[in-house]
This record gives sequence, C-alpha cells and structure tokens, in this order.
Amino acid sequence: MNTAERLKNYLRPLCPAGIALAFSGGTDSTVLLKLLSDLHKEKPFPFAAFYAQSVLQYKKNFADVKTLCDSCNAELILIQTDPLAIPEIKYNRFDRCYLCKKDIFSRLISLADSKGLKNVIDGTNADDLNVYRPGLKALKELNVLSPLAELGISKKDIRRTAAELGLKNAAKPAAPCLATRFEYNTQLDPEKINKIARAEAFLQRLFAHTDNIRLRCHGNIARIEITRDNFAVVLQHSTEITEYLKKTGFSYITLDLDGFRSGSMDIQK
Repeated sequence: MNTAERLKNYLRPLCPAGIALAFSGGTDSTVLLKLLSDLHKEKPFPFAAFYAQSVLQYKKNFADVKTLCDSCNAELILIQTDPLAIPEIKYNRFDRCYLCKKDIFSRLISLADSKGLKNVIDGTNADDLNVYRPGLKALKELNVLSPLAELGISKKDIRRTAAELGLKNAAKPAAPCLATRFEYNTQLDPEKINKIARAEAFLQRLFAHTDNIRLRCHGNIARIEITRDNFAVVLQHSTEITEYLKKTGFSYITLDLDGFRSGSMDIQK
C-alpha cells in the first residue's frame, strides 16, 4: 500500500466529524490538503484549511496558500495573530515555538469548533520528531493529530508522494518562521523581521539554483548559510551581496564556513 492510500485510510474515519487542517503551504500540509480534497470527491464531508498569518511569515506565502486551496476546492480560513504581543516570543525565548504554536492552535481549535470541525490535523512528519521542535508539546497538549508522524512517514516519503500526486510544490524547500533567523533572547520587532526577510529574499533570488540558504542575524552582523558547494559562487557575487546587505542595514557580512544547517540557532540552547 502506497503512502497516499495509508494516509487516506487514516483520514477516512475522521471525515464524518469534520476536519480542520493547519495549512502552511508547505509540501507536508499540501499532501494532506490534496488527499482531503480527493476524499471529499468520494464522499462529501466538512473540511477547511486554516492559515496563520503574522509578521513571522513571508508575506508572499499567502498568495501561494490561496492558490493551493483554490486548486483543491478547499475553504481557506485565516487566523490573524500577533505573536510579538506575547513577551516570550517578542524576546525570542527558548520556548518561543511552544508558546507560538499554543496560541495559534488554540485560536484554530476555537474557529474549527465554531464551524463544526471536530478533528484538527497538521503536517508534522516523522523526521520532525527527531530534532528540536518545542512546538510539538503544544500540539500534544491540544490533542492535535499528526497523521504523517503517527504513520512514520518521512520527508522523503512525502516529497515522493507529492510528486506522484502531481503537486507543483513537491520539491518546495522548508520555510521556517522568520524568528529562527535571530539569536535567542533577542528582542524582535517588525522592522528587524522585515529587514531580514528582504535580505534573505534577495539571496534566494540570487541563488535560485539552491534551496538551502538562510541569512542569520547577529545584531549588525549578517551570517550567510549556504551549502559548501556554493561557496565559490557566493564569493563571485561578494561585491553585489555586500552592497545590498549593507544598504539593508547590516555593517558586517559573513559567510558561515560550516555551511547550511537547518536550525543552526538551536546550538545556543
């Protein structure tokens, strides 16, 4: 039995009571959205996709989310949040992710309940269980279901399934919230976050051939993370990069010799 059928078998018993999907627009949750859409064609049931919009996400994400929901004929419900109103998030504490997830999913559950959607699911996958993910505690406390993780489905499996389902974002890179670009115990504000978003977007356009690139902020120091096989290309564009990032507001521009590491700020824990 392939991954898509395993997931459908998991989801079918939940359908009659309604399903609320926490939707990010990433590959994981898009696979779940597509399968919910397919199940709805088999036998209609209430479901909707919920997207949390805040300063910690790239603004361009919403357009992608809406397009994906439209393509699956899924209702899209926005959750408006202000994470920086929570002191522990504003000051980027170690438990920031837990508190942010708790806030978002509490709002999601309330909205879902008002629409008669009794089951809340998200796109946490099996690989997420093996790395630092403090937000998982909030999901457990709120009884959120994670079909991919519960069935032991890895990111590699998900990407393969997404390709088999014909999803255009099968190879979409991970896009963690922008708070991950800053050191823990650093005060966050919209100006700082927008600055790092603009700067990182510039690098993504410049190095569109690679998905693995991050810009980390250490005060007035910008630290570029990219895979080591791209170091030479970065140096070829060093003048262009330096000029742009200094205009953005950084004083020093560095290349991290350790290369790209997802969650590299977590070494401070």
